[in-house]
Amino acid sequence: MGRHKGLLSIPGSSEPILEALVRRGRDAGFEPVLVGAATPYARLAEGVLRLDDDPPGAGPLAGLNAAVHYAVTTHRSRLVAVACDMPFVSSEALAHALHYQSEAIVVAPKRAPDAPWEPMLARYDPRRLAEPLAKAISQGQRSFQTLFASLEVEALPLSEAVVRALEDWDQPEDLVR
Repeated sequence: MGRHKGLLSIPGSSEPILEALVRRGRDAGFEPVLVGAATPYARLAEGVLRLDDDPPGAGPLAGLNAAVHYAVTTHRSRLVAVACDMPFVSSEALAHALHYQSEAIVVAPKRAPDAPWEPMLARYDPRRLAEPLAKAISQGQRSFQTLFASLEVEALPLSEAVVRALEDWDQPEDLVR
């Protein structure tokens, strides 16, 4: 993208994605936490806890591991992961993910029955995920899909807000969409 995706503006606004995500998360009752290389976002997220990947350099599961460890040590029973390149995540979509009734370790959207799980805008049970996630990382796994294949995962129903929230910006062409 040529710059940090969380600094891109929400369509029709000058508000950066990350700032909107923090605000919307708080509106939905979350305590936002930034995980990974969050230094570029410090100005937009003053007062928001920042965690390094755990362990550093271990790929995308290391970010989830840091969040899971934090949630377990602060006695939180659920966490919802969102990426900083998701400009259309709404408070409604976050609340839907958080409050969907399920006992599964992971509740994640799927765009179609044969599509991969969407690990962002997914809800995780930190206590039950901590051990299998640590084991996966210790075995060199980096893939959410591989991790999910070893866990109890339930599909989060695709409300209109969830479908819209899943749109992310990975390439410059996505900004035009």
